[in-house]
Amino acid sequence: MVPMSAAGDIDMSEEELRLRYPAVVEIPVQWGEQDGFGHVNNAVFVRWFESSRIEYLRLLGISLNTGGVGPILAAVTCNFRCQVTYPDSILIGARVSQIGNSSVGMHHAAWSRQQGKIVADGDSTVVMFDYELQKSSPLDLATRQAITRLQGELDGKDVD
Repeated sequence: MVPMSAAGDIDMSEEELRLRYPAVVEIPVQWGEQDGFGHVNNAVFVRWFESSRIEYLRLLGISLNTGGVGPILAAVTCNFRCQVTYPDSILIGARVSQIGNSSVGMHHAAWSRQQGKIVADGDSTVVMFDYELQKSSPLDLATRQAITRLQGELDGKDVD
């Protein structure tokens, strides 16, 4: 994957964010999300990524019920690019970057309205999981087709 360290990526516009990420949610920064250093605490960014990931899964039509087969988070990373403070509103985008046998790799970006740029980005791995058998389950054809409809053809390789 190409790291989002190039100024062109970090400085992308809201329009570019919405073009690159099929799922985008907007969340207002809450006063209580700031820590003792006067900026939004690092754990909040992971929750923001979760909100965009859940929206992406909703757009795919994937059920979030815990019975049967459903998604489970296997890994998440976050790269902090700029501090965020109250007041602000953050747009968080999600897109699939990789498709595996039972998992999808996702890329997330958090864009600040106040700063007009990406303030954090990261990746997550979502595994389709059989909650009754307590093991991974193959990604079904319907989910693969839904991803293709949402963001185009992926070949199982990194698409960033």
